[in-house]
Amino acid sequence: MLMATTWIAMGLALVQSGPSRNEMASFLRTAAVADARLEGKGSTETWRVELEGLGIAHRASFQSIDVRQAVKNVGGGEREIDFVDSYRYNIAAYELSELIGLAHMVPVSVERSFKGRRGAMTWWVDDVLTDEAGMNERGLEAPDSKSWAEQIYRVRLFSELVHDTDRNQGNLLITRDWRIWMIDFSRAFRRWPKLRRPEALHRCDRGLFLALRELRREDLEAALGDILLESEIEGVWARRALLIEHFDGLVSARGEDHVLY
Repeated sequence: MLMATTWIAMGLALVQSGPSRNEMASFLRTAAVADARLEGKGSTETWRVELEGLGIAHRASFQSIDVRQAVKNVGGGEREIDFVDSYRYNIAAYELSELIGLAHMVPVSVERSFKGRRGAMTWWVDDVLTDEAGMNERGLEAPDSKSWAEQIYRVRLFSELVHDTDRNQGNLLITRDWRIWMIDFSRAFRRWPKLRRPEALHRCDRGLFLALRELRREDLEAALGDILLESEIEGVWARRALLIEHFDGLVSARGEDHVLY
């Protein structure tokens, strides 16, 4: 087993050398497990796994939850119909982020067996400063408010596209260079053809908006067809159309330069 200091050094080396997303995916699928421990944070059972192979040593997280209920009480007196909590959505979020140019905000995640269960093995985000909850508790502020706001707008759009019902402050990781990473999508990809909070969608990344507009249904199905149900893919496609309609309306009302950046 590698010592903790060695893992840290190798993690820093990986940041500098920068393995490709495809290399990360291959590593997560095939690397040997050197060590693992159960993490206590979060509502899903998550393992922190030390992997080594293909000339790489790195951490990953593993989730195997895959629960479906016709009706579930989700707190606050609310009930959710067709409730799902599944590791598959971590993989779907990664694949979708690749399609629309948000790969820099969603870690690589692949399906793999661990401890006799199928689940999502996800690349561990390096050099984390805090999560959004910790940022607020400590009164931290991003050094570049404009860049931070633009990242938050990307988070909001992606959360709407995947209809994430559990996008909480603990699921936004912030690295020391003030980049945001979205993690834990196990309660996303609902099939509902509606936006949850369109009133929070004020601005949009120009490239991201173009990617949404140019996204083809066949590309979506090719990327997600083995992960999501057809009704879940239909939900993504419907929300894509609603997001385009929403921002087209804002551009018409306010002008392109006031909406797209």
